[in-house]
Amino acid sequence: MASCPPFQFSSKYYSVSGNDCVRQSSFFGGKPVLNQGVGYSVILGFGAFFAIFTSFLVWLEKRYVGSRHTSEWFNTAGRNVKTGLIASVIVSQWTWAATILQSSNVAWEYGISGPFWYASGATIQVLLFGVIAIEIKRKAPYAHTVCEIVKARWGTAAHLVFLGFCFLTNIIVTAMLLLGGSAVVNALTGVNIYAASFLIPLGVVVYTLAGGLKATFLASYIHSVIVHVVLVIFVYLVYAASSELGSPNIVYRRLLEVASKSRSCQEPISHVGQSCGPATGNFKGSYVTMLSSGGLVFGIINIVGNFGTVFVDNGYWVSAIAARPSSTHKGYLLGGLVWFAVRFSLATSLGLGALALDLPITASEASHGLVPPATAIALMGKAGSVLLLTMLFMAVTSAGSSELIAVSSLCTYDIYRTYINPEASGKQILKVSRGVVLGFGCFMGILAVILNKAGVSLGWMYLAMGVFIGSAVLPIAFMLLWRKANSFGAILGTVIGCLLGIITWLSVTKIEYGRIDLDTTGRNAPMLAGNLVSILTGGAIHAVCSFLRPQNYDWETTKQITVVEKEKSEVPPEEFREEKLNSAKAWIIKWGIGFTFVIVILWPILTLPVGQFSKGYFTFWAIISIIWGTVGSAVIIALPLMESWRTIQSVLNGMFTNDRVMAKLEDLNSKLNAFIVAMPEVERVYLLEKERSKKKEVAESDQIVASPSH
Repeated sequence: MASCPPFQFSSKYYSVSGNDCVRQSSFFGGKPVLNQGVGYSVILGFGAFFAIFTSFLVWLEKRYVGSRHTSEWFNTAGRNVKTGLIASVIVSQWTWAATILQSSNVAWEYGISGPFWYASGATIQVLLFGVIAIEIKRKAPYAHTVCEIVKARWGTAAHLVFLGFCFLTNIIVTAMLLLGGSAVVNALTGVNIYAASFLIPLGVVVYTLAGGLKATFLASYIHSVIVHVVLVIFVYLVYAASSELGSPNIVYRRLLEVASKSRSCQEPISHVGQSCGPATGNFKGSYVTMLSSGGLVFGIINIVGNFGTVFVDNGYWVSAIAARPSSTHKGYLLGGLVWFAVRFSLATSLGLGALALDLPITASEASHGLVPPATAIALMGKAGSVLLLTMLFMAVTSAGSSELIAVSSLCTYDIYRTYINPEASGKQILKVSRGVVLGFGCFMGILAVILNKAGVSLGWMYLAMGVFIGSAVLPIAFMLLWRKANSFGAILGTVIGCLLGIITWLSVTKIEYGRIDLDTTGRNAPMLAGNLVSILTGGAIHAVCSFLRPQNYDWETTKQITVVEKEKSEVPPEEFREEKLNSAKAWIIKWGIGFTFVIVILWPILTLPVGQFSKGYFTFWAIISIIWGTVGSAVIIALPLMESWRTIQSVLNGMFTNDRVMAKLEDLNSKLNAFIVAMPEVERVYLLEKERSKKKEVAESDQIVASPSH
């Protein structure tokens, strides 16, 4: 009999039965760690808290800062959101259940290459989308959705095709959020998986109904703060504070031990689907190497799929539309770099931690996203599971509110205002927006129940998304970046690319494995083939058609997209000056492409000569993940507060000032605004007088400084 247990540090997961050393058959064993009361408390308690607190923040802004709750404000947040909040929203919007759960799964499967390819393969899209964000400000400054721009440029047929793909993207992202969220809530607390599917979106629907996009942004910031605090706790726990692990040296030594070639992995000392012995497809079977065929294939699938869920997700276009022109490019770059830390740092700690602790996690548990909760429980007990459950709830609800607004704006502006009621008033638009938020919130729950019934896992859905929506990525990018791109090529490339991607995916599955089911279609080879065919065919067909019959477009029709309610903008007109926007575009191209090159090409190439990492190299790698995670968290928490300090002061002053005085000031302010709207000349005279008095003050202060002291 092999020594039992094989390692003293994981002895609790092994037992002796007769002459056999038997490993625990799974980590969770189908039993929840926490009772159902905790699960319902987190879902309903946090849901109610955020619904009330976020609605209260929106009311405070309306009451003391003077925001007007029109349909434009509901769907675009006044187009005046600053860098820090945009970055925070990007991080929050891009932190799905998959971010927290699936990233640790690939670390458990491939070792250190998994978190790296997960993080880099899904960061570059946000960095590069910064270019699109600036182009929106240049070429369609008053658009509300991506499909509005499609219709203005390419007409009704293309509009309907891309509307379908945008809705499909929102459905796929929503499905992943709730599949991951409901699976973990069920595993940790025993809350019924179908009940969780309906209850998780409940609070989100309430605060999105109350405050629209601005409420989504405010909630996203609070969610981001909680996610990053928990992230830092877990990273320091694994690499500095835990008695079980507690240092990069121990983690490194354990990773070598569990992947040893001399380790016995026969039944019952290990079971099929559990990690045991050398990692298949890795250099020397090691978990501490970037030379991993499985990790690289996953990285390519990840890059393709995530281009779809950024470029074809209206949520990212809505965030770009809401940003100030001077904040757009910086917000996307900062958001991308901070978001890299969430996946890289979290999975490098919790994912590798699961391997270093030799946890008896099964392949089924891993594919359902249960690696991080297993590590959290092993290190912290019930407190770890509560922390992870909180972090996950924040991620799911934050990204869920973004999807609600994305679908709401598509239905409102691209269906209702375009085809049903072109003369719709602001009040009608607002009513439809809120109706769609409510309707799609209910649909989210039904969708998650159907997919759970069908046995679809988070891992399967994550890998398959690029096959379905990848073909639309390049045509949508060409729409704003290439004047020759025509509508016929866009429609043909998107539809044919999608069909060919699906056919290739299923054909490779049948040829490789002889059968087509959820298991075989979810494997790497078919997913890689389907993803690549979808994105490359869509772009190639569109490019060829556009070269043969170029459109030579001048962007005039996209610039003519109108707002529903004209309001006095808080954004200075000089921010829309062409030279300023061109300068911002040059900046984001330089830094976006520069960082993309570093994290997708240069960084991996520099690790290749190393082969299997030495202890010192692994320690350096772990320190990078700790520093990136900590600094990123500090920036994303502090910057929005610093930028909004004046607004916070206005609210605090207002709260502690007599309400009757405030009411009179507001009344006076609205009268003056009406006066200025009726007589624009008055505003010009007022600004001239203001400038004159400023110059007078400066001149007087200069005189005082120049005069000799007595």
